[in-house]
Amino acid sequence: MEYEVICSDQKLKELGSRLKVEILRRNEPQAKFASRIGVSVPTLRKMIAGDPTVKIGSWSASLEILGRSGDLDLILALPEDLFAKYDVINKPARQRASGKKL
Repeated sequence: MEYEVICSDQKLKELGSRLKVEILRRNEPQAKFASRIGVSVPTLRKMIAGDPTVKIGSWSASLEILGRSGDLDLILALPEDLFAKYDVINKPARQRASGKKL
């Protein structure tokens, strides 16, 4: 269980590092970026540090500002089931029921 926590903390730190790179690439001051996503500068610094206490809404806002809001759709996305797709594609056409015979 401890391994999972360490792995999770590492993932958040990597996410924070990528956020920092994006902010630097855009040459945007932290204060301005924090204002645009609706958080304080200390909260933005927590995001960059990978602090797990930052609300997911703050991350969502930052992805929106960075033009990456579609990345949220990848979180907990349903796995693609190729067999189910095949069944849908090759499903026989529906037929109408025959009329009642009296």
